Amino acid sequence: MDSSIYLDIGNSNAKWKFEGEYFETSTNDFILDELPKSSKIWVSNVSSNFVINSQSNILLVKSQKRYKSLINSYDEPSLLGSDRWLAMIASHEYSPNTSFIVVDIGTAITIDVVDKNGLHLGGVIYPGLSEIRKIFDFPVSNHAHVNEVSSSTINAWSTGTLEIIVNGINQKIHELNHAVPNANIFLTGGGFDNVEKFLNFPYGYHKNLVLDGLELFADNMG
Repeated sequence: MDSSIYLDIGNSNAKWKFEGEYFETSTNDFILDELPKSSKIWVSNVSSNFVINSQSNILLVKSQKRYKSLINSYDEPSLLGSDRWLAMIASHEYSPNTSFIVVDIGTAITIDVVDKNGLHLGGVIYPGLSEIRKIFDFPVSNHAHVNEVSSSTINAWSTGTLEIIVNGINQKIHELNHAVPNANIFLTGGGFDNVEKFLNFPYGYHKNLVLDGLELFADNMG
């Protein structure tokens, strides 16, 4: 069994895969030195607050120009977030020779589109729900629904902020479906539960899409 560790450090959560099992904790609580001993730790780190000191067994992944037939559209490939690149790698392997769209719903929401030839056509980035709700220090209801009006500030704020996210995702996906008809749609990210029942397009949900892409990247790099 593979003894490498695959580690995805996001702004909110840190996830890792070791010996076929997935683990997760908040990034604030994550301690690198408490990981199991391993000869290689493959890392995607997009957190602005988590610094990784240089160690011989740590391989910090940056986005590249190409992975097999998948082509990064950025003029400077490394400026594309590694989490976005790795999620595309996994989707590319799961959806060979077809166009696809990746939606990662986290602290930020990213949407990337790739055509059937593997060319990354670009993407968009929105602030996530938790970031939008930081604008005002209002309490939040866990029972918000879209397309509603409310007679309480808590529900009005909760619904309005949720609608920004849901309507943004739904609208962008429908726009992209005209550009890349019949694209497979992959969703991932810790904010999925907030929007799941309000999405109006078919998709497949993969909780650990970035980690899966990280493992595929590592295998391809040897």
